Amino acid sequence: MKKPHIFAGNPLDRGDVQRRDDVQLAALFASPETRVLPMWQLNVLVQSNPHTALGWIGAADVKRLDIDVKPIFLGFMDRKAHFALDISEVHDPVHELNLPESWRFEEARSAAAELPGPETGILAQSRAQLDWHARHAFCSVCGQRTESAKGGHVRKCPSCGAEHFPRTDPVVIMVTHHGDRCVLGQSRGRLSRSGMFSALAGFVDQGESIEEAVRREVREEAGIEVGEVTYHSSQPWPFPSSLMIGCHARALSAVINRDEEEMSDVRWFTRDEVLRALKDENPDLKVPGPIAIAHHIIKAWAEGDVAGG
Repeated sequence: MKKPHIFAGNPLDRGDVQRRDDVQLAALFASPETRVLPMWQLNVLVQSNPHTALGWIGAADVKRLDIDVKPIFLGFMDRKAHFALDISEVHDPVHELNLPESWRFEEARSAAAELPGPETGILAQSRAQLDWHARHAFCSVCGQRTESAKGGHVRKCPSCGAEHFPRTDPVVIMVTHHGDRCVLGQSRGRLSRSGMFSALAGFVDQGESIEEAVRREVREEAGIEVGEVTYHSSQPWPFPSSLMIGCHARALSAVINRDEEEMSDVRWFTRDEVLRALKDENPDLKVPGPIAIAHHIIKAWAEGDVAGG
């Protein structure tokens, strides 16, 4: 088995049965044994003592904040209930929680780079769900305000009865290769500003398989036709709520005809160029770091770890 990517490997039992009982959830949230992960404007509480870890607080700390916000039930670990709580309405959470000097609220990407692997999975679940609730307060059917239910796993409309569930958007991300070369690109925006090249990627359309999405995206972004597609691994990406599906794709054509509106650059790179970039020894090529699945599927191709050769 491959080692889970950052934002994967969540160790919690999500407790589907328990989340159906509002009375039990309320009792769990008030229990002194329960652990609560606060997030402030989607920044997560972490501690460094001496190593970085998630900053869990208890029921007494939550009560001190005096806010009326429904928590998100994350699940169980070591027989203890774990919740996430959006405390964005608190003006100065560090002061009001009376946090130790080594505790702080940190942006999720930065925190994930330092947290133990399984804790990044908990962070992904917490951030994605809290962000979804913040952006889906109203019913898409009738427009009325919805209410959180089932421990935050659903929002219900008291007006029309519609139920809305947190969504995950599938995204294919692929290294297209032929022989000793692979295709990497720069999308317009953040990548072009950084000078970095990455794997091509795009959302899966409705009524489309993963393989079809890979072939379509490579054709649209690079003008290259693709044959065999093989799966490598996947990564939750909570910005806001994607599932990155990492693949390798065998090119059937070599001439690049990039989408100039979406892509600022698309190029073929040799295996040697990519290997040196992964070691940060290639001044002409920068690739994503290990936090992103792009790094790992690029590295797998460069090191010859591709299904089907």
